[in-house]
Amino acid sequence: MKHTRGRVLDVTSLADLDRRLAAGVRSLAGWRVVGLDLTERGEVLLRCALTQSLFLGCSFADGEDEAVRRAGGLVLHEIPGIPVDPYRSRLYSPTDLYDTDHYADSLDARAYAWSRLPATADASLAKALHDHHVDTALADWVAGRSVVGVMGGHAVERGSESYADAARLGHALGARLTVATGGGPGAMEAANLGAFVPGGLDTVLAGVARVPSFRPDVGAWARVALDEVAATSGGRESLGVPTWHYGHEPPNPFATAIAKFFHNAPREAVLLELCDAGIVFLPGAGGTVQEVFQEACENYYADPSSVAPMVLVGRRHWTEELPVWPLLQALARGRAMEGQVHLVDTVDEAVALVGTLSPPAAG
Repeated sequence: MKHTRGRVLDVTSLADLDRRLAAGVRSLAGWRVVGLDLTERGEVLLRCALTQSLFLGCSFADGEDEAVRRAGGLVLHEIPGIPVDPYRSRLYSPTDLYDTDHYADSLDARAYAWSRLPATADASLAKALHDHHVDTALADWVAGRSVVGVMGGHAVERGSESYADAARLGHALGARLTVATGGGPGAMEAANLGAFVPGGLDTVLAGVARVPSFRPDVGAWARVALDEVAATSGGRESLGVPTWHYGHEPPNPFATAIAKFFHNAPREAVLLELCDAGIVFLPGAGGTVQEVFQEACENYYADPSSVAPMVLVGRRHWTEELPVWPLLQALARGRAMEGQVHLVDTVDEAVALVGTLSPPAAG
């Protein structure tokens, strides 16, 4: 997430464009004009200096896009045949992705099916542009928020004790921090659910337990969650950062803001980077283990003032089933991260730790 305040200006509405032009702007250097119908704005635009300006997915009157190019602007038109807007200026909401009654017809399902087609130059460009703009929107969204991550396995089913524990964790953390997860089902959904619900959790947990898993019917799984979201007043915000790389794992509807990427590697890095208040790792398998050590690597080389707390929940899981903890301890020994790595048994212990931990001061 690169911060470009003062150097790049995003213009995403005609009202904003007209206001700025009426104020007497003479140069559009550093402007990104996104998704606007400019068929009646060509004359006023061409009076301005357009060098280093960028027009993404905009429409122009005949010949005016070429005139903008000749004047030094860069014009990228809509890319045909793709289900997503590669120039979108905001994060997704659950209803953006679940935009139809039948999941197979939804934007989420159509985007996943498209992403699995043989690669073409246009498709590769569209994915790169989409992920870049989602990353920019994510940087804007997290600005000013203190974010705590909750990582855990996608296979945890609604109605289970593990699901309820993850929901209680998200609920407690969400009362004072912004909860971020990988945005998928299982423990990720439970943490977003807990963060979202402002009051007691029992009613919502019982409601979603009617459809324990997204298999075999993603639509039914999503509908009961969307119904609970609609029935909950005063829901709190939280973040999901899923990927169509794992498109068989649908995004959960309890994250109020969803930064969904096509490419998984940058998505993983971004998700871990934004968790400035630390990360709680619930029991999980391959993906969660990857996240543990990816974050450990960042902390291993980090400046002491930038080390993010790590709290692993479940002694038996992390010492016997997947013995990550001994290696993590050995890695941390003698480093600035040593006092920021913790193993606990319960989510209550994790909640008590998060917020009391802070990176050591730089020497």
